[in-house]
Amino acid sequence: MCYPSHPEVYSGANISAISDKGIEMASTASQAGSQSLVDQFEAAAKAAAATVEVVDRSPRDLCDAILRAAGDQGCILFALPQDLPAELFGDFVGNPRVQSDPTPEEWVNSPVGVTEAFAGVARTGSVCINVGHQRSGMASLLAPLHIAVVAAETIMPQPRDLFRNEVLDGKGLSRSFVFITGPSATADMGPLVRGVHGPRWLHIIVLR
Repeated sequence: MCYPSHPEVYSGANISAISDKGIEMASTASQAGSQSLVDQFEAAAKAAAATVEVVDRSPRDLCDAILRAAGDQGCILFALPQDLPAELFGDFVGNPRVQSDPTPEEWVNSPVGVTEAFAGVARTGSVCINVGHQRSGMASLLAPLHIAVVAAETIMPQPRDLFRNEVLDGKGLSRSFVFITGPSATADMGPLVRGVHGPRWLHIIVLR
């Protein structure tokens, strides 16, 4: 058996350095994997006729992204988040156009609805909306433009991943949710028509 001629390579300092390097490499690999899923998600969502923007996770950046997507539209319906921190939407809810407790008339006539998505699916570009949470179902369905906000780390590779106990604390197994893939569309009567049974446009904001 051959033994190393320089036993100092096994000193505590070097082992610690090797360990730290391994942790750093694992962290880098994890970040690269997450970014890869975001890239896959963005490409698939765009292929399904959605639009996507990736922004920094701050109240100001999120507010700017939502208002940019909403344009000069009037009333904006907002379903309060269940998983994302409420303070992340602090700047947004301060805008006078935003309604988190709309009247029946505002529900019917508002051009924009904003919800969080508790997960995304990289393969299909889908967002997962918990329609059982407060007004998320209505806000995601009634307005012509649906803006969904999803955290990058909650984007899973495939739809089936959402039905595993160890994924996202089993939220996919305990919630009444829908997969939304692109804007509403139908070809029942011939050519593809968008916005017949739901929003005509879907814009997704990914928080990195």
